[in-house]
Amino acid sequence: MNIIKKSFDLGDGRTIEIETGKLAKQADGSVVVKMGDTMLLATVVSTVGAKPGTDFLPLSVDYQEKYAATGRIPGGFLRREARLSDYEVLISRLVDRALRPLFPEDYHADTQVMISLISADKNIMPDCLAGLAASAALAVSDIPFNGPISEVRVAKIDGNLVINPYASDLERATLEFMVAGSINDIVMVEGECDEIQEEEMVEALKFAHDAIKIQCKVQLELQEEAGKTVKREYNHEDNDDELRAKVYADTYQAVYNVAKAGGSKEVRAAAFTEIINNYFDAMPEDTEDLTKALVKKYFHDVQYDAVRNLLLDEGIRLDGRTTTQIRPIWSEVGYLPAAHGSAVFTRGETQSLTTVTLGAKSDEQMIDGAFVNGYNKFMLHYNFPGFSTGEVRPNRGAGRREIGHGALAMRSLKKVLPAGAENPYTIRIVSDILESNGSSSMATVCAGTLALMDAGVKIKAPVSGIAMGLITDSKSGKYAILSDILGDEDHLGDMDFKVTGTANGIVACQMDLKIHGLSYEVLIKALKQAKEGRLHILNEMSKTISTPNEDYKAHAPRIVTLTIDKEFIGAVIGPGGKIIQEMQRETGATISIEEVDNKGIVEIFADNKAAIDAAVTRIKNIVAKPEIGEVYEGKVKSIMPFGAFVEIMPGKDGLLHISEIDWARLETMDGVFKEGDIVKVKLLDVDKQGKMKLSRKVLLPRPEKPAAAPAPEK
Repeated sequence: MNIIKKSFDLGDGRTIEIETGKLAKQADGSVVVKMGDTMLLATVVSTVGAKPGTDFLPLSVDYQEKYAATGRIPGGFLRREARLSDYEVLISRLVDRALRPLFPEDYHADTQVMISLISADKNIMPDCLAGLAASAALAVSDIPFNGPISEVRVAKIDGNLVINPYASDLERATLEFMVAGSINDIVMVEGECDEIQEEEMVEALKFAHDAIKIQCKVQLELQEEAGKTVKREYNHEDNDDELRAKVYADTYQAVYNVAKAGGSKEVRAAAFTEIINNYFDAMPEDTEDLTKALVKKYFHDVQYDAVRNLLLDEGIRLDGRTTTQIRPIWSEVGYLPAAHGSAVFTRGETQSLTTVTLGAKSDEQMIDGAFVNGYNKFMLHYNFPGFSTGEVRPNRGAGRREIGHGALAMRSLKKVLPAGAENPYTIRIVSDILESNGSSSMATVCAGTLALMDAGVKIKAPVSGIAMGLITDSKSGKYAILSDILGDEDHLGDMDFKVTGTANGIVACQMDLKIHGLSYEVLIKALKQAKEGRLHILNEMSKTISTPNEDYKAHAPRIVTLTIDKEFIGAVIGPGGKIIQEMQRETGATISIEEVDNKGIVEIFADNKAAIDAAVTRIKNIVAKPEIGEVYEGKVKSIMPFGAFVEIMPGKDGLLHISEIDWARLETMDGVFKEGDIVKVKLLDVDKQGKMKLSRKVLLPRPEKPAAAPAPEK
C-alpha cells in the first residue's frame, strides 16, 4: 500500500487529517477524512466514456451515515440503513451544489460520489467535512475537475467567528453558514442567522473563505504526492463550428427580438419553439439526427447569449421589468376554512397555497438518525407538482429539490417562532406550489408567514424572501443584478441568491454561483438590492395581514401547560400509566408529561374547552397538597376496626379514627360506613411521615352537657 497522509490545523489547535491509499483502492479516487473521532470515507467513480446523446453531467452525490459509527442499531422492521433521510439528502445537496459547477462543461460521463460516516464523535459534526472529503477523493483520481474545493461551517459564537465549531457550541450561535469555495471563489452558501445586517454576513463569508483556501492548498499537495496532476483524456461532445456559426447567424436576431418583446412565460416559450421549428423545417429532409441535435444545442447557446446581451446592453429583462422591479403581488389569508391557518401568496407567475396545522406533543416528528436523533416540533413540507409548470410528471413523493427548498423555508420561519410556553404546539406548515416561474421557495416563506399569522401563532416578526440573479460579462466587465428572477433568468444567469429576512435583518440565505471571480463589492451590492426587494414584499404582505390574529381559530385545538413538582410526576402517570390513561379516556384530552429542570411539565391538548377543563381539574386535584384546617368531601376507601380510611384527594387517604366520627362514643365500626360512602371531614394534622389525621365530629354540633343536679339541702 502507498498510504499518503496530510494534515492541517484549523487555527485553534484542532487538526484535520486526510488519508488515501488504504481503503477502497478500486475506486477512481478514495480518501478518509478524520477530525477527532469523526471519520468520513469518500469515494468517486466515473465511467470512461459518456452515453451517446448525453449533453449534461450525470452526477450523483450520496452522503450516508452508518449507524455503527455511533454505536447504534437502526430502528424500523429491517434494522438496517435504508433510503437516505432528509438530513442526509440535505448534506448530499450541499456537496453536489459545490462540486457540479467545477466539472468541465463538456464532461458528460456518469459520475458517482459516495461519502460515508464510518466513525462519529458526537461533538464534531460530519457535514462540514463532507465537501472536503469529496473534493479530496476527486483530487487523488484522474477524473477531470477544476477544483479542488472545500466546505466549512462558519458560526458566530459569543461574538467571535469560528470555523467548524463543536456541536455543543452551536446552541449559542447567532450566525451559522455552510460555505463552499475554491482557492479563488466562493461557489455555494447556505445557512441561517439572527436578523443580521449585510456587512456582517459578508464578513463571515470572507472568514470562511480564508479557511477554505488553506484546505484547498493541502489537497493540491495531496494530489501532487499521489501523482494525479494529469487527468484522463476524453471527448464527450461532437461539435461543428461551421454549423454553430450558421445557427447563430440565422436565429440570433429573431431570438433577441422575442426576448425584448416581453410577455408571459408561455408566449415566450411558444415563440422560441416556433423559431427552432422553422429552422428544422428549412433543413434538408435527409439531415442526420446528430446534426439536428447539434442545432438544438447551439440554439440553446443563442438563447443564452441573446438574453444576457439584452440585459447587459439595454437593461431589458425577459418580462420587460427593470433590474430592481418586483413582479405584482397579491395574497389572501383564511382561504381554507377548515385549516388552522392558511394563505395564498402569488408573485407574478409563482403561487403557493400554504397551510398551518397545530398539533400536540404526540405529533412531534421522531428523528432516528445515526448522528442526529430526537424530536422535532416544527416541520415545513414543500410540494412541487408537475401541473405547477404545465408539465405531465408522475407524483412519486418528495425529491431532493423539494426537501432542499422546504429546508430553506423552514430555516427562515423557525427564526421567528415564539419560544417556550408561548409556543406549546407542534407546528406543521405545508406549501403546495400551484404555479411556478421564479423562486417558489421564497413564495413559500412569504405564504408561510401569512398562514402562521392567520393561525394566531405569535411570530416575532413577519419574514419575506427574494431570489436574486446576476448576469456578467468578463470581457467587458459589465454586470447586472436582478431582483425577483424568473425561471429562465435563473437557468441562463450566473447566480441564484435567495435571501430571507424581517424588517430588522437577514435570517437565512442560499447562494449558488456559476462563475469565477465574483467580487465582495458586487456581493454587497446584491445584498443591499435584495434588502430593498424584501422590504417591498413585506409591505405588500402587510396589506393582507400585518400582525398575528389575537386568538387561534375556533376549531383549532387548545393546549394548556401546567408545571408541577417533580414528586407528583409518578402520581399523575400512575402505575403502568393507569392514571394518565384513565384521564385521557374519560376526558377526551391528550396529556403528555416530561421532566424539565426538576419540574414536571404537563401539556393538555384537546379540541374543546370542556375536555381541557376536566383534565386540568383532575390533574390539579392529584398534585394539590392537603392543607391543615381545610374541609374536604372524601370517599370511604376501606373500613378497619379502629376507623375508616377516607380519600380526600385523588391518591391521598387519611385516617378517620373511630373516636373522630361522632361525639358519642362508638364501640364498633359495624354499620357506621360502607365503602364508597361520601363523608365530609376536616384535616386536623399531617405527621412527619405524611399520614393525615381526619375528623368528622368537629363538623357536627357538639351536644350540650346535661345540667348538674341541685345540691341537697342541709
